Amino acid sequence: MGLLTKEVERAPCTVEISHKFESLHAHVRFDNGAVIYPGDEVKVQGPEIMAPFGEIVTEQRMATIFRASKLERLWTRLTGDLEVMELCEFSFSDEVTL
Repeated sequence: MGLLTKEVERAPCTVEISHKFESLHAHVRFDNGAVIYPGDEVKVQGPEIMAPFGEIVTEQRMATIFRASKLERLWTRLTGDLEVMELCEFSFSDEVTL
């Protein structure tokens, strides 16, 4: 992989969508053991998956992984901490602001 070049790979994956009161989540597991690194992008192929309330839906799909170039990976590592710190500026409380 070069300094500015990107690689693209396809991987089979399992998508799990939960729409329960206890857990609202979407997870993607790569069935071939592919690993995502900082700066990589993933696009899961196929139509939108909708889970009815109270259910968990699991589907097998194909995913396209767009690997970050070396420069993008470096930039993501250098600026990633700053982006996480932006999240720390927010706080949650049970007080009502009028």
